[in-house]
Amino acid sequence: MNLKKYLPVVIGGLLLSSNVFSKVVLPGVFSDNMVLQQKTMAGIWGTADAGKTVTITSSWNNKTYTTVADAAGNWKVKVKTPSYGGPYKVTVTDGSAPIVLNNVLIGEVWVCSGQSNMEMPVAGWGQVNNYKEEIANANYPEIRLLQVSQATNLSPQADIKVANNGWMVCSPQTIGEFSSVAYFFAREINKQVKIPIGLISSNWGGTMIEAWSDENTLTNNPAFSAQIKQQQESAKTETPSTFAQKLDAWNKLATAADRGYTNNNAFNPDTAGWRSMLLPQFFEKGALGDFDGVVWFRKKITIPAAWAGQDVKISLGKIDDNEITFFNGEKIGATDGYTQSRNYTIPAAKIRAGESVITVRVFDSGGGGGLYGADEMQLVSASGEKISLAGNWDYKVGFNIKSLPPMPVADNPNRLAVLYNAMINPLTPMAIRGVIWYQGEANTGRSGQYKELFEGMINGWRTTWNEGSFPFYFVQLANWQKRDAEPVPSGWAELREAQTQTLELPNTGMAVAIDLGEAENIHPKNKQEVGRRLALVALDKTYHKKQSYSGPVYKSQKIDGDKIELSFNYTDGGLKAQGSENLQGFAVAGEDMKFHWANAVIKDSKVIVSSPDVKSPVAVRYAWANNPVSTLYNGVGLPASPFRTDNWVGR
Repeated sequence: MNLKKYLPVVIGGLLLSSNVFSKVVLPGVFSDNMVLQQKTMAGIWGTADAGKTVTITSSWNNKTYTTVADAAGNWKVKVKTPSYGGPYKVTVTDGSAPIVLNNVLIGEVWVCSGQSNMEMPVAGWGQVNNYKEEIANANYPEIRLLQVSQATNLSPQADIKVANNGWMVCSPQTIGEFSSVAYFFAREINKQVKIPIGLISSNWGGTMIEAWSDENTLTNNPAFSAQIKQQQESAKTETPSTFAQKLDAWNKLATAADRGYTNNNAFNPDTAGWRSMLLPQFFEKGALGDFDGVVWFRKKITIPAAWAGQDVKISLGKIDDNEITFFNGEKIGATDGYTQSRNYTIPAAKIRAGESVITVRVFDSGGGGGLYGADEMQLVSASGEKISLAGNWDYKVGFNIKSLPPMPVADNPNRLAVLYNAMINPLTPMAIRGVIWYQGEANTGRSGQYKELFEGMINGWRTTWNEGSFPFYFVQLANWQKRDAEPVPSGWAELREAQTQTLELPNTGMAVAIDLGEAENIHPKNKQEVGRRLALVALDKTYHKKQSYSGPVYKSQKIDGDKIELSFNYTDGGLKAQGSENLQGFAVAGEDMKFHWANAVIKDSKVIVSSPDVKSPVAVRYAWANNPVSTLYNGVGLPASPFRTDNWVGR
């Protein structure tokens, strides 16, 4: 084992050399309430003074394991774990004050990773369907939660930063800000197999798969090998000082371009050319669409006479990403970060009866952008009276970020391998059952690369973990955006195809979500079903419950004159049309490669498609769009995965 892999150790944001440790230290994945993988040799590791003997004792068998810290202070042992159960204690000591881990369970450990749809919490900015009820009922003491804090690094790290001081017991008090997909996945498994589940949530919204891939894998990919070398070279010369200079220069350009400011960086009260938008909502839902940059929002409100001369609290909910808030043209607060709630106090001296104007400058550097959280947008008087701020606001674009040079980003999470280095590599000494993954939206513009990248990432993780081909289950992208009237090419459909092709790797599985999306919301609310469908895969393939876990999957086609006969796997309970009397979402094309909507009927276990516009069909596509109609299911209520029978490029 290469112990250099576990250096440097980062504690409290400080980089510590091994010779400063005066006692044994454990990395962030170890704490009270944790779960260790059952029936395996589970790794326990850390640092101590060089040459110190480290002793580990567990209460499930009272067996003692010893090892000696090497010259760099690193040590690691593998402890034999029993079948699931607990709670137990684990004691680690080097002869000084011992570290005791309490309330430890033996069970199944799952790493849960990806971008924002995996990150999306039960409550918070996500607010899944019936989230208040879900939180109230989240009493699952055998489910344990570990949230990895978001971080980047240009080299593989030994330790992670964690939220909430480590592992938490799942409860109404702890589940609200945790990954909803991960929680609903674990809940279903725990209900059916009665085994403790440990969830390690390590995710970051808006991130590309390259950032989650290890450097060795990307170095062997010709499309990225040169970029990695360039990234490493530039990192040698990039210092906090040079970065600050670049960011300051960019901010000056942005301020000069912002039509909401005057030349001296003061708020510009000009009201010409403002339009109306319903808030709260993300930019992508409104007229702005896929927009990054600055948008100014303004709303007139009437202050009651009884409020005059008293402090008034203003809440704007959460804002993606950064915001500055003005009251009658005077700045009253500013906050950076899309997870932060905006709560300010307007001083009594500024509160007068009658009309006032609230203005909010929103800067979005990427992703959704905008204000969200209707329940939180309000004014509250000193006596507790409330005025809702949800509704129509005027808005005006300050600048589009595309009109400026690229913004310098210190911790850009989309650099190659930086999320793997900081948020995955530190986990790899830990014994796990498997991984669940929800990502791909950020790669839809380069869907042709995705299969190679996805397979490379999975193989890279399995190589580093060195536990064989552990289960890797993932979510196929849900439907999103405006529905097309006619069959058209789709980058989202191509990425879903790449995800499906990744099932060629051993011990993989896919949950189809083509019917769970929302046209105007890239973060659909029905995460309960996403988690359940992932759990169905695990229950069959990992826990051997022998139940249906997949909807129909295209197998083959047979051309018969002006018709095409389609055959499928996973037709459990027969093929069904759901949500419509007739099958929809099928299109056919002839040799001209022009697709037309098709008539489709179920005959026994097959689907027969045809179109009066295509006399000699050669190819079929189903649910092939960003937001397709999807009606084909099997008898157990699982949807068919989108597919095509052609391999035409750019069509």
